[in-house]
Amino acid sequence: MSDDLTPRSALRAMTQARLSFGPPRRAADTSTTLNFALDHARAREAVTSELDLGRITADLAKAGLAHDLVTSAAQSRDTYITRPDLGRQLPEAQAKQLSQHPTPDVAIVLGDGLSGVAVALNGAAFVAQLNTLLSDAGVSCSPVILAQQARVALGDKIAQAMGAKTVVMVLGERPGLSAADGLGVYITQNPDAQTADSARNCISNVRAEGLPIDKAAQQTCALIREMRAAGCSGVALTQTRSLPLS
Repeated sequence: MSDDLTPRSALRAMTQARLSFGPPRRAADTSTTLNFALDHARAREAVTSELDLGRITADLAKAGLAHDLVTSAAQSRDTYITRPDLGRQLPEAQAKQLSQHPTPDVAIVLGDGLSGVAVALNGAAFVAQLNTLLSDAGVSCSPVILAQQARVALGDKIAQAMGAKTVVMVLGERPGLSAADGLGVYITQNPDAQTADSARNCISNVRAEGLPIDKAAQQTCALIREMRAAGCSGVALTQTRSLPLS
């Protein structure tokens, strides 16, 4: 028994993934049951949580970043969860509000997605680092658009309203039973109302125990520069990489 404890402990220390050891039994032991219940509760909390506007706006202010606030056509969290289509729609009044901003090269959107917890913990730090990298590269950015009840495609409508050719949609990812604080970063070139998911690039699991914020911001900046040079994103961008050099 003692010989098995060391490799098992070492493996558990390497990952937050849910692992199972030992022979099948009639029921899980008490520790496993309690840990499962705790992880399940954290996942439920993440899904039902909304943007912590006080915390996020304070963090953005410390970073010297302006912001604006919009809400999708899903006006409540219950509606957002049961009507994904409304989370992709931007009301006309909100689009008109955004159109008053100067046209940026890149629209940066920070939305709640399916984990407001993830956005509160990691969102402001990520967009601050990305903004710095893009500014250093000579790419202009919008104010950070805080989007409530937001799905990925809401970023397309926001970018269109602002006249931006590139959009970065940062959302709380759907939580699993091992992590509820991961950000997903969706980058799209030339977004429109019919943009397919295959036209996006995604960087996921942005969090302390996953992909560090600084590396995620560097990868996002590199992708944006490549997209803007190629004029496309997603699968089309991958295909341009495979073309022989002329």
